[in-house]
Amino acid sequence: MRIAQLRERLRDLGAKPCHEDRLLRSWSQVCSYDRKNSAAEGFFPLALRNELPAIEAELNGLARLRSEYPANGHGSHDRSPTLLRQAQDRPSLPHRTSPQSPDVTTSHSTKPASGQVAGYPASGESEARGAEPGERERPSINLAGEGANVALRASSNNEGVARLLVELADGLMVESVLLPRGGLCVSTQVGCAVGCVFCMSGRAGLQRQLGSAEIVAQVVLARKRRAVSKVVFMGMGEPAHNLDNVLEAIQLLGTQGNIGHKNLVFSTVGDLRVFERLMEGLAHKPSPQPSPAGGRGGKREEQSSISVVKPALALSLHSTDAALRASLLPRAPAIAIEELVERAEAYARATSYPVQYQWTLLEGVNDSDAELERIARLLSGKYAVMNFIPFNDVDGLAYRRPSAERIAAMVQTLKQHGILAKIRDSAGQEIEGACGQLRARAVKAR
Repeated sequence: MRIAQLRERLRDLGAKPCHEDRLLRSWSQVCSYDRKNSAAEGFFPLALRNELPAIEAELNGLARLRSEYPANGHGSHDRSPTLLRQAQDRPSLPHRTSPQSPDVTTSHSTKPASGQVAGYPASGESEARGAEPGERERPSINLAGEGANVALRASSNNEGVARLLVELADGLMVESVLLPRGGLCVSTQVGCAVGCVFCMSGRAGLQRQLGSAEIVAQVVLARKRRAVSKVVFMGMGEPAHNLDNVLEAIQLLGTQGNIGHKNLVFSTVGDLRVFERLMEGLAHKPSPQPSPAGGRGGKREEQSSISVVKPALALSLHSTDAALRASLLPRAPAIAIEELVERAEAYARATSYPVQYQWTLLEGVNDSDAELERIARLLSGKYAVMNFIPFNDVDGLAYRRPSAERIAAMVQTLKQHGILAKIRDSAGQEIEGACGQLRARAVKAR
């Protein structure tokens, strides 16, 4: 299902923009339809009120929790991390009485002068931090909210991290990951066509695209368990190959979903269509619309739905050597690495969000001194951060992560060259939780 189709269905039931806005806010934020001095019963058109149970049932069926794998293995359920944990859905929307997630407003960091190397906002400000599935940040600060699972509150190195195996309405499965500090990684496709040699998600190829409503439904599912204030599109699939649905989901999450623009992170291996669409969105500035007739609170709700959402950008680089990158990402677009960086830099300068370069570290493959020298030249003066992600073991693959000492030395070398570099440690090693592995095991067990 696409969000546009849902909107059309609501309009056929007599919904005006203000009614659409409230329903989508309630769904995406997991809160009541009621507002102060404006109960849903007197706000929604009669035809829409009558159809709400069927709409809710369809939305709840878009993404159901098949099983959960807390990285720390703690919790009230069986402590065996490899055992499938069946879950029950939370009550439907009308029974919720208050928003589950904290208010998050769009925030803009100060744009650096040309040539200035910049990192992230100072501590205390909200940050757009990219993450591969299962990534955890250090230190871990859990923002568990209403309905938080006890497993997510346990104190450990993987606090707040859990992999969710999500079943779609047609029985196919994808993965989402609860990350620390209110983060969530979502999938955009069932499978993937890029075929990265170190990733399980693409080994079986692409099965189908996710609709924009299915992407948002993963956020809703997570918010029924805990607060979500950041969404990264880095799960199964290549967002560039499902561009319309991903951007439609981002638009809703950045408006009705109440997530700050820079806390929505669009990840890609690099596609010209992505850069064109993102820059096109920056150029588009919609005009305020008049308040719709009927419905209290309509002006505020309608105007918020037409804001242009500008997500942060993450670029999966993995190597600065064109031939090596082509072998690691065999079906990524053949675009010169220098051009990818220049286009990403243009978007970073236009939005004031640094580009997050993703680099899965493979011992003896892309961890050489020569790579470090090329990274330093490539990113010198750029508004960027390099995220080193130690490889998460995948069944049947011979790749290994470099030693902790080597990884630390790589980060230090780049910092000496004025490049902001961070280590993003993939959690869930003990449950074989690399992207795509949970789905692969579940499919095999059928």
